[in-house]
Amino acid sequence: MTTTVQQGSSSLEQPDYWWYRARAALLHAALGDFLGTPGLVLDVGSADGPSVGWMRGQHRRIAIDLDPRGLRAGEGVCASALALPFADSTFDVVAAFDVVEHCEPETTAVAELARVLKPGGRLLMSVPAYQWAWSDHDVRAGHYRRYTRPRALAAVATAGLVVRRSTYAFAGVFPFFVAERLVRRARPARKASPPETTGLTRVPRGLDAVLMGLSRLECRRLRHHDLPFGSSVFLAADKPQRAEARP
Repeated sequence: MTTTVQQGSSSLEQPDYWWYRARAALLHAALGDFLGTPGLVLDVGSADGPSVGWMRGQHRRIAIDLDPRGLRAGEGVCASALALPFADSTFDVVAAFDVVEHCEPETTAVAELARVLKPGGRLLMSVPAYQWAWSDHDVRAGHYRRYTRPRALAAVATAGLVVRRSTYAFAGVFPFFVAERLVRRARPARKASPPETTGLTRVPRGLDAVLMGLSRLECRRLRHHDLPFGSSVFLAADKPQRAEARP
């Protein structure tokens, strides 16, 4: 008998995990200026609440996720990114942070994100970087792929979007990321964590402080400069305005 396990965000169990706190700050630093003053925002994969607090404001926000535990009453819809339950050209901004790597086929997911954007609307997106970094963590998280910056750019370009900014992120802690992946590869294969566990390892307080300190320094850099490497790719892309009819 085959059992299908619903993949939910680990942040529901460990919202204070350093990576979620760092990602919120890094996303804000890199993409905050691209949020603008929208009227209506769609947050796809919103169970990961720690990373999207900076997106809240006076605008109306609708959130979707496959895991209903992270959805708030009155603003949440349980749905898939592969079949968004909204009409074409509905939203001023669509955010999809660490979502597309969970979707197969990728082209359908990105096309759906683009479809529900208004002409002139903006997509804010993040994905995990580097296929060479694939590990048991990706399997447990339900990933289908990891990305390079060119790979992420190609995915949104195929959907007809025009990239305004793209950068790697988590560059400051990248040596720790590489070391962790090397350790995962060197150790013997072990039985996967049961579905009810997150698979996240508690970080000692001292190391947490180091990782967050490095991430804060990176935020200063990200506000003004793109980074050449890192364990995530961030991007902002626009949906072109409709071409004006010729007389």
